[in-house]
Parts: sequence; structure tokens; C-alpha cells
Amino acid sequence: MRSETNPLLLVLDGNSLLHRAYHAAATGRLLDRDERPVWALKGLVGYAARAAAQFRPDAVVIGFDCPHESVRTAAYPAYKAHRPEKAADLAVQVVEAPDVLSAAGLTIVSPRGLEADDVLASCAATARRAGWRSMLMTSDRDAFALIDDTTSVFRIRNGGFDQAVLVTPSALFDQYGVRPTEYRDYAALRGDPSDNLPGVPGFGSATAARLLRRFGSVEAAWTAWDNGDDQSIRDLVGPRAADHFGSGAAREIMQRNRSLMTMHDDLAVPDPETIRLPVRLSVMKAALSARGIILGPSLWALTGGAPPPDGAAASVVPHAWLRRTPRARRQPLPGQLALF
Repeated sequence: MRSETNPLLLVLDGNSLLHRAYHAAATGRLLDRDERPVWALKGLVGYAARAAAQFRPDAVVIGFDCPHESVRTAAYPAYKAHRPEKAADLAVQVVEAPDVLSAAGLTIVSPRGLEADDVLASCAATARRAGWRSMLMTSDRDAFALIDDTTSVFRIRNGGFDQAVLVTPSALFDQYGVRPTEYRDYAALRGDPSDNLPGVPGFGSATAARLLRRFGSVEAAWTAWDNGDDQSIRDLVGPRAADHFGSGAAREIMQRNRSLMTMHDDLAVPDPETIRLPVRLSVMKAALSARGIILGPSLWALTGGAPPPDGAAASVVPHAWLRRTPRARRQPLPGQLALF
């Protein structure tokens, strides 16, 4: 990992975190003075504030999906087609979030036709070129393919921020048995039900990991197959999975899944040097309070204030989790439902 003295860019997946905040606080149903729902918006700002207090980034970006069109859906109409319509009180917060957060002084990127994942990938690449580290905050696993020595993923899971995990190259290997450079092939083989992308029949998580540990890539395994070494693959993954793997259909599935899962890392995103924190506290509080979102001391790390004396800046689960042995990391912490 690049030195901790290198500046840190925190990049949030706005859509995934809005969804998680919406469901986490739906029972409270916070409304502004015009009776508009704002609890997911408040939750997203809270995620940014807590992550800033925990990790002390030097700059923050929040990425959002394009609300108007999708190049992935155009290429494969079934992409995410199984998902139900968003609840109206969530949909309105998704639409309003970029403008509200931009008015609060935060840097927002919503690329035409693309997704927040593409913003994460492009920000990680930009940070790396600039000599920065990056931390990608999301509730999705797709970003695991972006992990490297300068890029980590802070994944929000059930239980919210306190049950999140910080995923590094070693932590990813401990949990899945694959390296970040192998993760896209791993996901493409296994498929992604959340995006309506079936995988190669016979390949679950364990089978995909075994193949990649042995061959390093799907191409290397196909080369072995095409050169007559199909028996080693049959011995490794079993006859059913091997028969599917050697078929032309599997190659079409892999091509489709890889294409849709590959994140664009060449978007024009801000140079992190130009968006360094702090955000002006008066600007942030005015923009948020105009929508009935009242936050005070918790904004200190985003706005250049001093840590409050109540221990809000103390380390939480991610740092404690990283200090555990590799074997212990495979087990959830007390009260934690799952690591990944």
C-alpha cells in the first residue's frame, strides 16, 4: 500500500448508499417543511461525514448514475430489468440528491449514460496517476475489481456504518480466494443476480475461485481446454461445470458479462488537488437546513473543524477488523451478519 502520508480521495457511490440509507431510516420518514422526504439524503450526508471523521480524506467525490439513459441497458436490455420500480419517496430523493449535495459544497459527478461505478473507477485511476490513495465507499461488490495497492473499498453492509468492512487486496483474497485482478472474471463466471446477469452454468463462488486459482484467468483455462487439457479442468470443477465451460455459450456469457461489468476508468473527473477539503461549514449547513436536514458537530471532518470531545472520531469496526489475523477476518465480528 502506498504510504499513508499520500493524500486520500474518498469516493462515494451515491446511488447505492442512498438506497441503503433509505431502507435504514424509512421508519423515521424525515420530511422537510414542504413535506418532501429527505431521510435518505440525510443518511447519505451522514455516511460521508462519518467516513471523513474515520479516515480523514483530503478530498471527497460523490458519484451518481445517469438518471436519463444507460449505455449498458442499450447494449443488453435485460440489464437490471428485473428490478422493481423505486418507491416514489426514494425516487424523488435520488433525483434531488446531486443538486442538494452540490449546493452543500460537495463535488458531484454524474456521467451521461453511465453509472456511479464508472465514477469510482475513474476517480481511482485519476488518484493513482496523481500520487493519491483512494477509498471507494459503496454497498456493492462490483468495486472489488478496482482494488489495488493504492485503492481500497469501504463496503457498507447490513447494520450500516458500524458493520462496514474495509476491503484491501489481502482481505479480498482471504474471503474469496481471488486477487483483485481476477475478480471480474470471477464475477462474470458466477454471474450477478442483482444486475440480472446469469453466469456460466455450474459455476458458483467456490468453483469460479478454484478455476482462477489454478489458471489465473479464464483465457488461460480456455487455452488449456483448446489444447486438449480438458481433463484437468474436469478434475478441478467437475464434469457438469466443465462441459458448460467448454461450450460456445460460455464464451458468449463471459463476453457479455465482462463487457457490462467493466467500469469506465477514463471519465473526466476532477483533479483531486482542485477539490481538497474543507467545505465551508456555513454553505453546507445552509444548503442542508433548507431541506430540513440539521447536522452540526458531525460535519467537522468535512468542514475543517476540530473533532468533538465525545469520541466521535474514535476508530470503529474497519480498523479493528484489519488488525485481526487473516483466519480471524473470515469470521464476522460480534453482531455482524456477514463480511461481504
